[in-house]
Amino acid sequence: MPRIDQDVKLDFKDVLIRPKRSTLKSRSDVDLNRTYPFRNSKKEYTGVPIMAANMDTVGTFNMANALGKFDMFTCMHKHYTLQDWEQFDKTATDEMYEKIAISGGTGDLERLTEIIHYITRIKYICLDVANGYSEHFIHFVEKVRRHFPEHTIIAGNVVTPEIVEELILKGADIVKVGIGPGSVCTTRVKTGIGYPQLSAVMECADAAHGLGGHIISDGGCTCPGDVAKAFGAGADFVMLGGMLAGHDQSDGELIERNGQKLKEFYGMSSKTAMEKHVGGVAEYRASEGKAVTVPYKGDVVVTCRDILGGVRSTCTYVGASKLKELSKRTTFIRVTQQENRVFSS
Repeated sequence: MPRIDQDVKLDFKDVLIRPKRSTLKSRSDVDLNRTYPFRNSKKEYTGVPIMAANMDTVGTFNMANALGKFDMFTCMHKHYTLQDWEQFDKTATDEMYEKIAISGGTGDLERLTEIIHYITRIKYICLDVANGYSEHFIHFVEKVRRHFPEHTIIAGNVVTPEIVEELILKGADIVKVGIGPGSVCTTRVKTGIGYPQLSAVMECADAAHGLGGHIISDGGCTCPGDVAKAFGAGADFVMLGGMLAGHDQSDGELIERNGQKLKEFYGMSSKTAMEKHVGGVAEYRASEGKAVTVPYKGDVVVTCRDILGGVRSTCTYVGASKLKELSKRTTFIRVTQQENRVFSS
């Protein structure tokens, strides 16, 4: 029998972070680096835990080169071939492999195995499906863990604590949290499935941390303030798609329209993506993503500085000298509006 969960679930737009007394003199006093030991791979990560999403317009080798300069992470899209990886490997440093992941779905074990066999410096594997609740996917994560016992495994997407725990127990080190919040995702419209992202992160982080696992807040960030809210809610990593689209390092066609430069950006379950990679949308399914054009933004370096500067500023407002302290110093307040938009375009 259907039931309604009466607990209020919140999104980034529903809250602000309350400022608190701070002894910090400057944003430059804030350390955004985190160090995480991983439960299953027994490896360790150190860096700024903001990630480019494994979308083929965002999770690119060029993006990895740019984000690596800021100690940020890139999950490569799954459509790079062995030849593409070999070309990248010729110039990539060992340090770069500490900040990138190879991606694949449940049908990609053979491809993952081949590439990892030849590109031995790969350390992270991102297992990404739209529906992380599938038993088939959970068994797949377990199988990949057996194949790659020393690699750090990212798996998702899910939004509830019990499946986060299940994936960690089956071999995932980091679980991707988010169903439907992305700017080019239409899952909530096509299926009615989803979960407000702030609440999903808070509940899933609690479950993961109880087992020594970690989570990524994947989707829903529209500005640096949202990134800060995700960290404040307990996310270990924050993954960005739309905020990193439209740059020189983003793939997608550059279009000129009415004197304005635009770049293509689309969801990986969109008709555009499926026509590009698998020849079209299968008869038994619906497209759960959209294709859009976004203003051309130039070098992603400027956007990176804006995001990192915003998160540092959040930390100064609440007295967190390190990103690690932000969730401990965060009190969310519910609001009816985020900003005064009288002069918004």
